[in-house]
Amino acid sequence: VMLRVFFTSVLAFSAPQAPRPVARGTHASRVAMAAGDPVLLRAARGEAVERPPVWMMRQAGRHMKKYRDLVDKYPTFRERSEIAEVSTQISLQPWEAYKTDGVILFSDILTPLPGMGIEFDILEKSGPKMKALRTAAEIEAVHLMDPDAACPFVRQTLGDLRREVGNEATVLGFIGAPYTMATYCIEGGSSSSYLEIKKMGLNEPALLHKLLTKLADNLAEYACFQIDSGAQVMQMFDSWAGNLSPIDYDVFAHPYQKYVVDKVKARYPEVPFITYIAKSAGLLEKMASNGGDIVSVDWTVNLADARQRMGMDVGVQGNLDPAVLLASPEIIVARTMDVIKQGGGKQHVVNLGHGIEPSTPEENAKLFVDTVKAHRY
Repeated sequence: VMLRVFFTSVLAFSAPQAPRPVARGTHASRVAMAAGDPVLLRAARGEAVERPPVWMMRQAGRHMKKYRDLVDKYPTFRERSEIAEVSTQISLQPWEAYKTDGVILFSDILTPLPGMGIEFDILEKSGPKMKALRTAAEIEAVHLMDPDAACPFVRQTLGDLRREVGNEATVLGFIGAPYTMATYCIEGGSSSSYLEIKKMGLNEPALLHKLLTKLADNLAEYACFQIDSGAQVMQMFDSWAGNLSPIDYDVFAHPYQKYVVDKVKARYPEVPFITYIAKSAGLLEKMASNGGDIVSVDWTVNLADARQRMGMDVGVQGNLDPAVLLASPEIIVARTMDVIKQGGGKQHVVNLGHGIEPSTPEENAKLFVDTVKAHRY
């Protein structure tokens, strides 16, 4: 049942409280931490590991020739992500080529929207498109999804990935955060200024909170569905929350991130949870307080400084500038080693600070992965 939240003012708002997580160290947690778990999973849980694990955001995609070849056969993104066999094949391509420590579901943050009553399409050149939600009636029509009915291909793909990689790699699932999902719904697609959602937040805050609450309920359920289907680590992308002012971030983004994390952790306390926000240099401390285990840091922050600001109780992911993978091998190795050094050797998942660029040579991506995997603490 959807939560109903009434608001007296924007600043007085507090997000609905999720059930508190059960204590760590339960039987399920101990089983999950059995010997032989892959290195990324162990590092994400904060365990001592012999080397840093590595994967790349957007690692399955256009920088790989095998992916581009599949585009000719399956021309739409939704075909490639919603036909389970194709999604599995694409998800495995970077693992097969580079032996990344993480294999992330090939999908999109918008994938669960039709299950909530919000139809969308993803155009190859212009990106996501949908009918903008801007009235009370349109937002009222958003409903709680049944993930098995809406996204059976996600369950199949995650299960197939677990069977395929075994303990050689960690399978990651992901969701969009409520605010970022709301930007697409209210803007009607991508945006450079996000003025429509900002206007709603300023002029009709209760309406925006209603949509955010509905999205938070759905996204928490969708994350739990992915874990139940085989995801061993979850990542939440609040990609556009970095465009908010601090006061609006505190009202429209952070409470809903925390609600989703708390609700997932109440059911799966042993599953590591990562949060990523682009342009997040000013938000690190707030990101670290949303209840998750790891903050994925973009390349605009020194990783050692980020750890000092957030404290060593929170893990980090990142944070090589994706542009470095367009440089010479010597620069790629040097910059990668610098990131490893900055990470401090504890609960650090090496990654890029954003998604890999489509023009990245495959040999450079492999060099990045190989450099990380060759390092020993």
